[in-house]
Amino acid sequence: MSAIDDIIRRREKRRSRIVRFAFMLLVIVAVTTLWVSYSFLTARFTEATRSRAEVRLALYSGNLISALQRASVVPLLLSRDPALISALGSGDFSQSTQRLISYLDEIGAASLTLLDRSGRVVASTNRETLGAQRGGEPFAVNAIRSPETVFSTTQTESGMFTFSYSRRVEINGVIEGVIVVGVDLRQFETSWAGFSDAVMVTDSTGRIILSTESRWRGLTEEEALQRRSATGAIQRAIQATTDWTVVPADAYLGGQAVLRQSTRIPFQGWRMTSFTTYSSVRDRVVGVLAIEATIFAMIFALGSFLVSRKALSRISLFERESEELRRLNTELQREIAERQKAERNLEVAEQTVQQTSKLAVLGEMSASVSHELNQPLAAMKTYLAGARLLVQRRRSEEALASLHRIDDLIGRMGAITRQLKSYARKGGTAVEPLDLRDCVSSALALMEPQLKQRDVLIERTVPDRPVMVLTDRLRVEQVIVNLLRNALDATKDVKDPRVRILLASGRTASLVVRDNGSGIQEMDRLFEPFYTTKDPGHGTGLGLAISSDIVHQLGGRLTGRNGSSGGAVFEMDLPLWRSAEAAE
Repeated sequence: MSAIDDIIRRREKRRSRIVRFAFMLLVIVAVTTLWVSYSFLTARFTEATRSRAEVRLALYSGNLISALQRASVVPLLLSRDPALISALGSGDFSQSTQRLISYLDEIGAASLTLLDRSGRVVASTNRETLGAQRGGEPFAVNAIRSPETVFSTTQTESGMFTFSYSRRVEINGVIEGVIVVGVDLRQFETSWAGFSDAVMVTDSTGRIILSTESRWRGLTEEEALQRRSATGAIQRAIQATTDWTVVPADAYLGGQAVLRQSTRIPFQGWRMTSFTTYSSVRDRVVGVLAIEATIFAMIFALGSFLVSRKALSRISLFERESEELRRLNTELQREIAERQKAERNLEVAEQTVQQTSKLAVLGEMSASVSHELNQPLAAMKTYLAGARLLVQRRRSEEALASLHRIDDLIGRMGAITRQLKSYARKGGTAVEPLDLRDCVSSALALMEPQLKQRDVLIERTVPDRPVMVLTDRLRVEQVIVNLLRNALDATKDVKDPRVRILLASGRTASLVVRDNGSGIQEMDRLFEPFYTTKDPGHGTGLGLAISSDIVHQLGGRLTGRNGSSGGAVFEMDLPLWRSAEAAE
């Protein structure tokens, strides 16, 4: 029976591999077909779009040249008009404006203007300009200088451009005036904006004089593309465009690819440039790809249906395998029970490790308390001896002062105990703005009994102005005391012991404690807990470790090094505190 099951399983596995291979092959064929179609159709439709853009650009430029040529003959005809010549000769312009207006619709010009020899507007289709002085305008100056019809481009204060043909009017060889014919080229901007293209016309200097984007006028093409308006024709041109085409983009507008076409206009070095969207290419390509994807999806669905029918034939095989699964389930439950037992043993081991860690922390705290309370206890012993002598000598006031100092030291011992407890918990500290000079003075006062027992020269250099830091006074004083005590211990065997304290204020508040002792022996283990070079019973090796942790928690840094002339140099850097008023 098991042999038959093995044969069935092998057949099912073989059929399953064949089905998976067929589906994988179908996926590869589908992806390849879609990718090849995408590349081929994109290149083909892009080229078709480019051809249509070239035809459209030729049509635009042809219409523009036609309008310019049609308007170029009007100044010559009007300069020979008897009525206008008679009005310039007699100075009677009462009928001239009406005559120009009657010509306007017939000619199709934007405006008609007549200037006398002084440059004053004596007749115009725009009655608001009558009497205006236009003799200094380029179209008047150029017309007087040239015997031919001249073309002028003028930019108004609003940034728009006006185009005009002008020609001087002569009577018996004498220049009596100038006839100006305005050419309406803005009509083309309106017609261009109705399509999905953005179009611009530049003059011989590269300046944009016509454009579907009003902000482009007066700029170069490069400047215009950088200052593209968020709305307008160009926005409509690229709103559906993405840089997905396999054909390299001609230009990028607003970070997106568009098709750029440019042609030369045979008129005063003008050029016309258009930007065409790829949206039509994308829509056509996506349409074809959607049809292909639908066909492959139907093939996938049919294949899935055929495979599902075969699943019914495997039900009997699954029933036979159910007994094997029950057996495997029994073995799995046995393995789960063994794993649970191993997990319980692991929990016991973890609890043991946690208890060991707690004992280690407790030992470190005990050693820390012993180390940090050593200085106040020594000072209290000295003050008690002094108070006893003062009482014997009946100097009660001085003895009372010593007792007050002992009381202060008891309070300081309690504060140190609280700080060491906070250090063990890794908790936060209450900080306040304070002058670091006061902390140095307090630390020296705390070390005063030890300093009196030793003939050590203390050199203190502090600035005249406050060195303000935002920190905890007691913790900073604790660090300074630890550094001073290490300096005293390091100079114990020196002939002329000397400790220098230097406080400076720059980018940070820097406190340097330098001694002339034997220096640091093992730099790598300097801030390692319980590491000390002192004799047994004279040090726990926690002072620098605790000090480094305190300075780090206060946002500063504690470093140590050997001095160039011998001895050890410890430097504590803390960030300066600036009040809100000083910051403003």
